[in-house]
Amino acid sequence: MNMNLYGHAGSWLMVDCGVTFQSPLRPEYLQTEGSSVLARDIFDVVSADPSFISSRKQQLAGIVITHAHEDHVGALPYLWQRFKCPVYTTKYTAEILRRKLNRDNLAQRMPIIEVETNQRVDIGPFNVEWLGITHSIPEPHALMIRTEAGSVFHTADWKIDKKPITDQPFNAHPFKLLAKQNVNAMVCDSTNALRPGHSISESECSAGLLELVEQATGRVVVGCFSSNIARMISLAQIAQKTGRYLALFGRSLQNTVGAAKATGHWPDDLNVIDAYHAGYLLKHEVLAVATGSQGESRAALSQMAQDNYRNLSLEADDLIIFSSIIIPGNEKLIDRMIEQFHQRKIRTILAEEHSKPIHASGHPYQDELKLMYEWVKPQLAIPTHGEPKHLRANADIANQCHVPKSLTGLNGDLFIIAPQPKLIKSAVKTGRIALQQ
Repeated sequence: MNMNLYGHAGSWLMVDCGVTFQSPLRPEYLQTEGSSVLARDIFDVVSADPSFISSRKQQLAGIVITHAHEDHVGALPYLWQRFKCPVYTTKYTAEILRRKLNRDNLAQRMPIIEVETNQRVDIGPFNVEWLGITHSIPEPHALMIRTEAGSVFHTADWKIDKKPITDQPFNAHPFKLLAKQNVNAMVCDSTNALRPGHSISESECSAGLLELVEQATGRVVVGCFSSNIARMISLAQIAQKTGRYLALFGRSLQNTVGAAKATGHWPDDLNVIDAYHAGYLLKHEVLAVATGSQGESRAALSQMAQDNYRNLSLEADDLIIFSSIIIPGNEKLIDRMIEQFHQRKIRTILAEEHSKPIHASGHPYQDELKLMYEWVKPQLAIPTHGEPKHLRANADIANQCHVPKSLTGLNGDLFIIAPQPKLIKSAVKTGRIALQQ
C-alpha cells in the first residue's frame, strides 16, 4: 500500500496511493510467532494513514500514479476527497482509475491528466519525467523527479523483461543516459533483493501453463492476480490452441480485461465468453480464470472450493492451477481452500510445485538490481518495497556497485537527499486506516 511523498520548496508531490487487503491495522499481529488475529481485527481494505499530507493539502502540488496495481492506485478513490489535487498517470492506469471512480460518482470530479512515455511535466516545483519500464501490468513507469535542489530516480515496481506479453521489451538506453545527469538518489524496489540471478520473463509462463492445460481432461481453473493482464492474454491464447473457451470469474478480472480492450492492450482475435455460459460447456472445453488465489473468502475460488459458485460447479479430476505466489500471511487461508478441493478429489497445482514456471515475479532479482545501479550511477541509494532484510540486501548491492551512500529506514522516516544526505527517524507519525470493514 504505497504512499510516497517528495518535498521541495514548501510543496509536496505524492507518488502512488495504494491499498492492501484482508489486513489488520496493527501489522505486528502477523509478525509474532504463533499469534492469531481475531476476525474483528481484520479489515477488507486498508491504506496508509494520510493525515500528515491531508492536513497540508494546500501544499500538495499533485499525485502521480506509476501503474495500475491496487497497492499503488487502490486507495485513491477513497482518499482523494482529502487532497483534491490533480492526478497524473498514463492512459491504461487512468482507465482503471475511472472505472473505480464511477462506482462512487467521482469520475467527473477528479482531474486526471494523462501523460505519455518520456513526457516531462511540471507539477509545482517538481519536473517529472515518465520512463517506460517493464513489470506485470500495462504501462508501468519509473519516474525521474527533478527540482532546483536535486533529482531523484524513483523506480516504482519493475523488472528487466525482454519478452513481455504486453508493451515493449525492456529498453536500457533511457536509464544509461541518467548516468550523465548526476542523479542525487535512486529510490529502488527491493521486493526480490534476496533472490540471486535474473527474474524469468512473463512469456516463459506460457509454456508451463500450456503443458498443464493440454494434459488436463477436465475443467481447468487458473487463479491469478486480477491485475495481471499479461497472464490473462497468455491464457486466452492457450484456450485458442487447446480448443477451450476462456471465462473470467470475478468482477475485478472482467474490469481489467475491459480496460485493456478500451486502451488497445487486448488482442482483437482473443475471445472471452460470458461467465454465465461456462456451466453449460463440456468439461474439456472450460478454461477459466478466477479471483481468490490468496484464499480470500468472498472470491470466486473460495466459493468454488465450497461448491457454491453460481456460474460453475467443479467435479473430481478437474484442475485448479495457482499461477501466483503465496503472499506471506495467507498460507493458512490457501491451505484451507486447497484441502476443500482435495476432499472433493479436485486436483490443485501450486506454482512452486510445477517443474516449469507458471508464475513470473514482476520485481527485479539481484542481477537486475546490479545492472540498474551500474547504469544510473546514483550518489545515494534509498531501498524501498520490502521488509528490513530486503532493504538491507538492496543496500548491499548498491554498495557492491560503488554507490557512495545508502540510507535504509522505516515508514515515517524523512530522507534528506540534498544538499547533504541524512535520515531523520520517525519524522512523521504514520499508521494504517481501514477503508472498508
